[in-house]
Amino acid sequence: MRIGMDAMGGDHAPREIVRGAHTGLRYLHDDDQILLFGREDAIQEQLHEAGLTDPRVKTVHCPDVIGMSDAPVEALRQKRDSSIYRMAVAAGKGELDLILSAGNTGAFAAACQLKIGTLEGVSRPGISVAMPTFAGPVLVCDVGANVAPKPHHLYEYARMCTCYSRLILKCEQPRIGLVSIGEEEGKGNPLVKEASALIRADSSLRFVGNLEGRDIFGGVCDIAICDGFVGNVILKLTEGLAEGLFKTIVNEIKEESHELVPKFEPVVERIWKRHDFAEYGGAPLLGAKTVAIICHGRSDQRAIMNAIRVGTEQVRQKLNDTIARELRASEEATV
Repeated sequence: MRIGMDAMGGDHAPREIVRGAHTGLRYLHDDDQILLFGREDAIQEQLHEAGLTDPRVKTVHCPDVIGMSDAPVEALRQKRDSSIYRMAVAAGKGELDLILSAGNTGAFAAACQLKIGTLEGVSRPGISVAMPTFAGPVLVCDVGANVAPKPHHLYEYARMCTCYSRLILKCEQPRIGLVSIGEEEGKGNPLVKEASALIRADSSLRFVGNLEGRDIFGGVCDIAICDGFVGNVILKLTEGLAEGLFKTIVNEIKEESHELVPKFEPVVERIWKRHDFAEYGGAPLLGAKTVAIICHGRSDQRAIMNAIRVGTEQVRQKLNDTIARELRASEEATV
């Protein structure tokens, strides 16, 4: 397996990316390889500082860097020697089996679409995030790749997420819900109404109808489908709310009695671990021809390591082959 990593992407790059690559080697075989795309001097400095040496990790020098605030398409046009661009080009040529980035999400998603392309039957890829809930993980798609989708894009997300949920999350009959402003069938904007009709018409999908935001955490569904704008708001709001609640709980315990802290600390740590984005590693860009994992901008060594774990599992489970086969079967059934 050949893995490409954007060493310059993220708030803690290249330090945490480089170190995460090395701790992630535990999930690789002896003949697998990690290619770190980025400024070679910066990467080598981190390798030397940490005393990291492994022949499976190599560097690909890319002098340009796409910043987190750069306009995606403009940056790709102007910075063709950047880690994101060069990595996507290599993947498009079939030189990489898995690519990861904690950098500019828009640029990474655009590079994948422009230079790698999509699976047959997929018009637009979508970013899918497994959100932890009391009833188990719920796959939310899209969370930022496509903020102005067409109804058939949401239908494609429903089909791709069903494959992902079955193969990776081991959910045999995933329930699909469509995020709307009310659970009644007639609620929602034209996008939601038309997408609902498309998903409902596919008897191979277990569609439970419209969802309200709270239903995502209420055990109503295993997959929540929405446009990228709504999905990104849901994701960021949930992250902020979770962090705020945990800080409040810890502070209240300290205020009540310092003697309570040692007793509650293990419990809080277990709960936090179940809700920590770093445990999930990253979000797959479903529909891209090469397995692509989008990592959180704040990813540290542990998050990068887990992203490698998640990505290698998808490659070995042949997720893309399964998605392509399912989409093909669905298309043939409607002819």
